[in-house]
Amino acid sequence: MPGLDSRAARAAWTAILIVLGLLTLYRVRQTLLVFVIALLFAHLLQPLMDLISRRFPSRTRTPALAVTFLLVLALVGALLGLIGTVVVRQAANLAKAAPAFIDRMQQAPPPAEGAVESLGQQAARLLENQFRAHYSDIASLVPRISLQVLSASRNLIYLIIIPILSFFMLRDGRGIRGALLDLFPARRAAAEAMLDDIHLLLLQYMRALLLLSCSTFTVFTLVLSLLGVSYAILLAAIAFLLEFVPLVGPLAAALIVLAVSAASGYPHLLWLGVFLAVFRMLQDYALSPVLMSRGVALHPLMVIFGVFAGGEIGGIAGVFLSVPVLALARLLYRHLRSQG
Repeated sequence: MPGLDSRAARAAWTAILIVLGLLTLYRVRQTLLVFVIALLFAHLLQPLMDLISRRFPSRTRTPALAVTFLLVLALVGALLGLIGTVVVRQAANLAKAAPAFIDRMQQAPPPAEGAVESLGQQAARLLENQFRAHYSDIASLVPRISLQVLSASRNLIYLIIIPILSFFMLRDGRGIRGALLDLFPARRAAAEAMLDDIHLLLLQYMRALLLLSCSTFTVFTLVLSLLGVSYAILLAAIAFLLEFVPLVGPLAAALIVLAVSAASGYPHLLWLGVFLAVFRMLQDYALSPVLMSRGVALHPLMVIFGVFAGGEIGGIAGVFLSVPVLALARLLYRHLRSQG
């Protein structure tokens, strides 16, 4: 076609292909999220598998991989046997006591005229007043939440699929890595360095996330039990799970602890709030920087953006993956910039 620049045509086709690729990724985002979570789970298990593989000199990694999965299953089973029964019992007790908590908070009388309340009592009354003010909104959410839980039950199959995918990724990881490097024969060294950095970043991120979650469960169990908070182990287990969700998870865990404690009539909410605030500061500004490498740590504004964007794209899974995806994007940008 006259007047058509070949370079402009190539640029236009490149832009079109990129847009089509992004649209395709968006349409298959749920499947893609499953594979990414399986990849992160594989990185979580790889240090243990590498340690075991030293005891199993073999041409294949299957024996060491099988032993790794058996050990993990045994550990998870033991923890569920020791802690899971307590969590289930406390959850059942909380469910039975919930109607009484709601009635008590709805019918709680105002303080006597001229009575002096402590800061803890004022905090408890503030939470109770907020609960009573928004009781109708909370009650209307219960049926919707129940329907969402029922509709999400179909995703339980991923609890089986993700470990299977991780098994194949760990077993055939070297072959997959070699195939990816063969795609860039002219820049094999640069591609190999990039893959090594990505592998190290994901390894450090999953290790740090697991250690942070374990520290949350341990500290919450000890402190809440010492403070005499009801359902301490149940609340610690909830905080453990929510620690995996950046930004939103820890805040939700703190609110749940305060709400359950206020509903159960805990008298020292002020000290409980002080503990939650101090623990969050120590976790975010002391322990997390030690565990997270410079390549994983992100500016808070980037984390906030990633959390909201990930939530819009992939829901809870998108929020969970927001930090590693942003860290990977920054790593790829630095590699491309250095090569350019």
